[in-house]
Amino acid sequence: MSTLLVKNALVLVTMDDARQEIAGGGLFVRDNVIEQVGPTADLPATADTVLDLRDHVVLPGLVNTHHHLYQSLTRVIAQDADLFTWLKTLYPIWANLTDEAIYVSTITGLAELALSGCTTSSDHLYIFPNDCTLDSQIRAAADIGLRFHAARGSMSLGESRGGLPPDRVTEDETFILRDSRRLIETYHDAGRHAMTRVVLAPCSPFSVTPDLMRESAALARAYGVRLHTHLAETIEEEAFCLETFGQRPVPYVESLGWTGDDVWHAHCVHMSPGEIELFGGTGTGVAHCPSSNMRLASGICHVLDLRRAGAPVGLGVDGSASNDAGHLLAEARQAMLLQRVAPDRYLSEAPGGRGGFAGNAGALSAREALEIGTRGGAAALGRDDIGALAPGMSADFVAVNLNRVDYAGAWHDPVAAIVFCRTGRVDWSVVNGRVVVREGHLATVDLEPHLRRHNAIARAMVDGSN
Repeated sequence: MSTLLVKNALVLVTMDDARQEIAGGGLFVRDNVIEQVGPTADLPATADTVLDLRDHVVLPGLVNTHHHLYQSLTRVIAQDADLFTWLKTLYPIWANLTDEAIYVSTITGLAELALSGCTTSSDHLYIFPNDCTLDSQIRAAADIGLRFHAARGSMSLGESRGGLPPDRVTEDETFILRDSRRLIETYHDAGRHAMTRVVLAPCSPFSVTPDLMRESAALARAYGVRLHTHLAETIEEEAFCLETFGQRPVPYVESLGWTGDDVWHAHCVHMSPGEIELFGGTGTGVAHCPSSNMRLASGICHVLDLRRAGAPVGLGVDGSASNDAGHLLAEARQAMLLQRVAPDRYLSEAPGGRGGFAGNAGALSAREALEIGTRGGAAALGRDDIGALAPGMSADFVAVNLNRVDYAGAWHDPVAAIVFCRTGRVDWSVVNGRVVVREGHLATVDLEPHLRRHNAIARAMVDGSN
């Protein structure tokens, strides 16, 4: 048995049911579980490991609900493209992926996430050329020390059958289902405080068949694992679904059994009010990816309406080729700001008919953005053991030292400062009771050699597609 004591935090943000914020607070951990939370004076005086985090804001570890870690190999490509053009540019490069590339890019991407305050990440790996496996991703996540939801993605509908991806990056559906079963049986841990879970995740309506969607849903429910895919991301996707299936994206996936509290979808930008109510009524989750949606000009997700309807909404950085960064705390800030400029009313309808759109400066607060990034992400992933600091919860938390120029003048509301102000790296990150980031540096892996290898692989992949 090992114990850990955090004491003297400037403020401890619990995100518990009462949303307590405890000045001078701390927490006591036994092994990988939080045992006590409260003012430092009320906690045990010592432990095997003691972290005195005075001048730090301590908060639950953030939860990343959508990513493509391999895309860290192909940043800043197709810089001015919409989704379909971007994909068609990158598919030939991604066809050069190897299993080593999967491992190395996962180390790189998860390191970036860990340094940005993320303690749990899902990843949607849907392309398996050459010798690529999901196994190497799972191994890399264990090496870094992040809690990991490995989504076994897939593409089976190639260009020759009316899909978007080239045939050479698709897989046989019988093999996809067989490998999905193998991965669940080998790696999925359904227990509380699990470090590894497996998700079934056919890629998108324009890259898999309805049969694969139905069969994946049946397989997932037989094993009690969750389902994930891209949905309603762009107008072009909507046009594809109407032409191919005769339905908009949301009714299409509903007809295949892809709504419910064991499903979460990425993006969900183009949804009608009725579709939003459907998600709320069924508990279907959403991964909100603001930076990616802006980068590809996809649009603005109706986050406020989804939350009002009761749909679980979490944050996702999305792939590092459509975001070009994997900074989850920055994504919380982006989510807050983007909702404030979402069109609230068209000003030509106002007296004088000025034109343009008006936003709402109070649309989403800093604390609400943090809630989406913590509790919201946990709910989207179907977890009740992360996302808050309370007795019985997993020992996943991060800490940011406000003694830096980024926060000068913001100490009157240190919690809001974490979102409003620029945060580079978190100073501490503890996952499952283990220190992953110590004083702003990754503590589990020597990152420098990985980055050298990562950049060499990236150059070779791009060169090999020319």
